[in-house]
Amino acid sequence: MTSDKTFKNNPTSSGVFYRLMDLFSITAGLFIAAAIRGVELDQHYLVAFLILMICYLYTAEVFNVYRSWRAGKFQHMVSWSWLSLVIATGALFIFAFGFKFSENLSRLTLFIWFLSSFIFLFSWRLFIRLYKVNKRKLGFSLKRVAIIGATESGANLFREISQHDELGFDFVGFFEDRQPDRVFEQLHFHVQGAICEAVNAARRGEVDVLFIALPMKADKRIADILRQLGDTTVDVHFVPDFLLSNLIHARIDHVGGFDTLSVFESPYLGAREFIKRSEDIVVAALILLLISPLLIAIAIAIKLTSAGPVLFVQDRYGLGGERIRVWKFRSMKVMENDAVVRQATKNDARITPIGGFLRRTSLDELPQFFNVLFGDMSIVGPRPHAVAHNEEYRKKVEFYMIRHKVKPGITGWAQINGWRGETDTLEKMEKRVEFDLQYIKSWSLWFDIKIIFMTIFKGFVGKNAY
Repeated sequence: MTSDKTFKNNPTSSGVFYRLMDLFSITAGLFIAAAIRGVELDQHYLVAFLILMICYLYTAEVFNVYRSWRAGKFQHMVSWSWLSLVIATGALFIFAFGFKFSENLSRLTLFIWFLSSFIFLFSWRLFIRLYKVNKRKLGFSLKRVAIIGATESGANLFREISQHDELGFDFVGFFEDRQPDRVFEQLHFHVQGAICEAVNAARRGEVDVLFIALPMKADKRIADILRQLGDTTVDVHFVPDFLLSNLIHARIDHVGGFDTLSVFESPYLGAREFIKRSEDIVVAALILLLISPLLIAIAIAIKLTSAGPVLFVQDRYGLGGERIRVWKFRSMKVMENDAVVRQATKNDARITPIGGFLRRTSLDELPQFFNVLFGDMSIVGPRPHAVAHNEEYRKKVEFYMIRHKVKPGITGWAQINGWRGETDTLEKMEKRVEFDLQYIKSWSLWFDIKIIFMTIFKGFVGKNAY
């Protein structure tokens, strides 16, 4: 899976306004519901309001609802705001029933509140949307953009501009100095002239934004173009080429007076770390509560069918390559945790009578929910390998150790795509790592939720798990 956007969107000054409008929408929905039903808004409704607002704003931040209007489709923004409201309402009901104050709330009033908020969240966004679209149709708020460099990365950028009218971009054309036979073939008819003409157009105020899509090896040429554009007021953006496929949640950082671009970095920065950790704690706690009878039954079955302990503890690599102790239900007669660990194979004589079933269904992994609660693992992430396997494959598979930029998971993007179980060939391990890196680059809470649901329906049983 690839991310649906090449660059991350930075928050805008409008973000505060959008948050206030959502706050107003939900507040107005509550007052309308109370007026229709003739209900007095006492402390119980105040608590319900605070719970709903906190959960909504938290979920909206997770789904990036308040990103730039120029950078996403209107229907996507409305859908994410509605989904945030649904999740927040669900959290309110769980809290109300759990703390036994639901009887003090009118369910019909809550339904009207939800419906009114649902309508308001859409209505104000639609009004702003129509206002902005009409302005752009009349020629207001449009930005005239051009691309320097008729390259493949330039073509990808042009495709995005062409497919998303809501960006408010009026495309001028490509500017390129190279001969036609060296220009990316799909762009021949878009080339408007030489690069010097783009610079002159910027000086005349005929271009608002210039994207430089030249290859990074043309650093001297790029530096010369930037020097010339320093004599203009045009906005200039650089579009990297070969690096994009290898960047892991790239961002600009600063070391003193120097700017740096991160290449390999964990996606859990700032509030994202809190979001990921809270997801792990809540989901792991709920699952352990639900499966506790199953855990006891499996432990008894293991004791009755083979000699040895119920649990098997093995060293794995965790976040940052640190060693962690991963718990599993014992499924073999041996407990290998040395420099050499032999993977299980079909009809493996080491597997206990019940062990084969546990491994095929992934039930042997259930104790790892305790690893999640203790902070060593995550619900979703690359599956942890034995230390011996890490040391073997890090020398054979490119970017193998980047998997450890995040915590290992109980389930992962690779596993639900069929890359679980025995990795008896180098190609299988390469495919697993490929999907793990896709997960890290595309991480979001919504992606985690998707993987969790896909695991429920297709991820527990695999033909390669022995």
